Amino acid sequence: MLEKEQYTFKDYLNKVLAGTASGIVIGLIANAILGGIFKALIPYASIFETLALVVSTMQFLTPAIIGVLVGMQFKLNPMQSVIIGAGTFLGSGAYAVTDAGVTLVGIGDLVNVMLIAGLAVFVTRFLEGKLGSLTLILLPIIVGGGIGTIGLLTLPYVSLVTTTIGNGINTFTQLQPLFMAILISVAFSIIIISPISTVAIGIAIGISGLGAGAAAVGITACTAVLVIGSHRVNEKGTTLAILLGAMKMMMPNLVRHPRIVVPIIVNAIFSGVGAYLFSIHGLPQTAGFGIVGLVGPIQAINMGSALWTVILAYFVIPFGGAVLVDVLFNKVLKIYEHEIFKFVPATN
Repeated sequence: MLEKEQYTFKDYLNKVLAGTASGIVIGLIANAILGGIFKALIPYASIFETLALVVSTMQFLTPAIIGVLVGMQFKLNPMQSVIIGAGTFLGSGAYAVTDAGVTLVGIGDLVNVMLIAGLAVFVTRFLEGKLGSLTLILLPIIVGGGIGTIGLLTLPYVSLVTTTIGNGINTFTQLQPLFMAILISVAFSIIIISPISTVAIGIAIGISGLGAGAAAVGITACTAVLVIGSHRVNEKGTTLAILLGAMKMMMPNLVRHPRIVVPIIVNAIFSGVGAYLFSIHGLPQTAGFGIVGLVGPIQAINMGSALWTVILAYFVIPFGGAVLVDVLFNKVLKIYEHEIFKFVPATN
């Protein structure tokens, strides 16, 4: 019998991150690219309403997709990977049970998704070869049902991470407006490449006005830095995916190369100042999106900002700043090489 391959905690972390990063792109990119377009075309043909519903609903499958890809990272077979995907979805928090039935509510808590996917892999590998002919019956029960249940039990406690971070950010709103805009911009620029949901934080703390505008601009600042760095070392499709909203696919890069936050923070400071100078505002529902689907810019215009100020705050300053920051930290100070932006997709 072949000896089972051994993995360290670091191996588990890297493989879970890789599977999560790819799963986020697969689950969210269809709606990011086509959702807004289909919704705008609904008045012209009813088929676009169905198409918009399909790509929007696909997002809810993200935890299951992540679980399958994490299983494949550990070279598990298709059945094992699918069961891990099921357990991950069941423990993700992507659905709520009400009197009316089961309702899909989002993609779940990504921290909990990663935790449950890793635990499901560990249990699956531990049971490998031990269940014999009962594998097909017992594995879905133990890993799908059992680990899924554990996920629901850990969800309230894991979600406290988001709540705690949100409460910390909420204290920034008590500061002088310029400092508030800078700090919120920096905070959201970092959170967008972590497992924490910027959308969840924005809604949870009810951030609005200049704070919401600064949050969206900060996310854009991160997007710009990742796009500028990515286009030098990644395929065009990867860079385009980042531009369209898949910033979280760079989570493994943040873990492997923490210095990636240096240019992001500096660019977020520039962008936060821009949000303050041009009085960019937003709502809790738009704070976590940045330029994804043009949600942030459109909301700023709806709240009274002139088009030229929105273009400066959301495009000129973040992307111009990203170019300057890249030159400064890569060419002049040599703090990083562009390889830190190299995306490593999940593989079997």
